[in-house]
Amino acid sequence: MARVELFHTGNRMNTVKRKSGTDQGFTLLELILVMVILSTVLAMAAPSLRGFFTSRKTHDTAAQILALTQFARSQAISEGVVYRLNFDTQDRTYWLTARQAGIFEELETEFGRTFELPKDIVMELEDLDQEDTDIYLKFTPQGTVTAGTVRLIDRAGLALEIASPSVTESFSIVEGERSNDYYASKYDN
Repeated sequence: MARVELFHTGNRMNTVKRKSGTDQGFTLLELILVMVILSTVLAMAAPSLRGFFTSRKTHDTAAQILALTQFARSQAISEGVVYRLNFDTQDRTYWLTARQAGIFEELETEFGRTFELPKDIVMELEDLDQEDTDIYLKFTPQGTVTAGTVRLIDRAGLALEIASPSVTESFSIVEGERSNDYYASKYDN
């Protein structure tokens, strides 16, 4: 129990609280008990957090592809050249190219690097342009685009579509519904 002492200095009265020798803080047993409780709570929360991070990867990848489509469209219009967002489904990569002197060359900017799809995500491509083995979305100087869909599906069954419904509309991200069975059938093949 704390002891209160009053003492007088000049015109004021001051109080000082002093602890008695019996209050010494937490015991080792109390600290260990708190650590066990925290560990148990974290162990129960960890599985749900894992799904959160997988979902974030899917959203981040969709946002990255959307940013590339917006950049390609604006650059195609401002520079007056055709841009492509290329996809390689075998290597699970995508990158931007621009037509220079009649051939498509990779860009020499940060947007021109090759991006890799995260391991836990399946990519489906619908209605994209194809020339030989090249699969791509095309962006013209007139502002038109390939009206196609890039669908990303994660292990949890979340499907995000980056799509342009028509050649004059911008791409946007739309969340679709898929099941875990759908992902498993695509991922295992």
